[in-house]
Amino acid sequence: MTRRITYAEALREAQDYCLGAYPNAYLMGLGVSDPKGVFGSTLGLVDRHGPERVFDIPIAENAMTGVALGSAISGMRPILTHQRVDFAISSLEQIVNQAAKWHYMFGGQMSAPMVIRMVVGWGWGQGPQHSQSLHSWFAHIPGLRVILPASPHDAKGMLIAAVEDDNPVICIEHRWLYGVSDEVPDEDYRVPLGVSQVLRQGTDVTVVGVSYMTVECLRAAELLAEHGVTAEVVDLRSVRPLDHETVLASAQKTGRILTVDQAHSICGIGSQISSLVTEHLFPELLCAPQHLGIPEHPAPSSPALAKNFYPLAHEIASRCMKMLGEPGEIPSRDLAHPADQPDHTFQGPF
Repeated sequence: MTRRITYAEALREAQDYCLGAYPNAYLMGLGVSDPKGVFGSTLGLVDRHGPERVFDIPIAENAMTGVALGSAISGMRPILTHQRVDFAISSLEQIVNQAAKWHYMFGGQMSAPMVIRMVVGWGWGQGPQHSQSLHSWFAHIPGLRVILPASPHDAKGMLIAAVEDDNPVICIEHRWLYGVSDEVPDEDYRVPLGVSQVLRQGTDVTVVGVSYMTVECLRAAELLAEHGVTAEVVDLRSVRPLDHETVLASAQKTGRILTVDQAHSICGIGSQISSLVTEHLFPELLCAPQHLGIPEHPAPSSPALAKNFYPLAHEIASRCMKMLGEPGEIPSRDLAHPADQPDHTFQGPF
């Protein structure tokens, strides 16, 4: 049985299930027990499972990531939340040099089953130090799994699968997704890590979305349909491991592929997919693979500068039309909302 709940509620249900099913699981992070509960994703969990298993942490990201790792290799299954990926930068040594290497260094005899939730995305003037999307950093590291659920259904199923996985898993959550609603099963279920999903069938162009950009890709597909163009939309879901088969099959079908990410393009996921498709499908492509990201400078804080910084549906659709040999801009449908909010449904909290 399913019912419609938000992305934040789906994450909360996943953590609630894991805390109930696994006595060795616990949840810690900045704000997990405060009234906002990490965008609503941890509300009520301290009341259900107690302050010994759900608790706030000091602003000492490197040390607390080390605590999570130490407990993981000792038999626990921690879920650690960093309210911004920017804050997690302080803990890169623990994640990259320690957690990612533990299984390999000990010949498979030890593992580090830990999940680190990180929030990405912009909005309400978050600016250069609070809105970066650095998932390609983590995707570069063997030993890590890096997931980016883009729907409430996937958020619940992928987070449960991540907690049950014996590898360290980086779970990237875009702040614009927390209020998005979807049909989600009541019971526990798993969405496999490293498997992409075709959300919309098409024959003219493949559009690959990363995290929240999947939502904009679906909106772009609707705009393109009005111009007689059928776009196939792929939700990447995971960047490590990367689902080569689904991406290649779709690109082979349409002959054109555009990757849309909310990150910088240089050395990014879009570049990786372009390289993959070119290497395997070059003779069959109708045009060069392309990727759309944010400009190569830090994120602005002011609405005036942010207005044209982030790729939205009309820009995605316009790029697809150019790939089809139809130059021209498709206008935005909604210019009334602030430049750093996706639409009026976004309610924060911050």
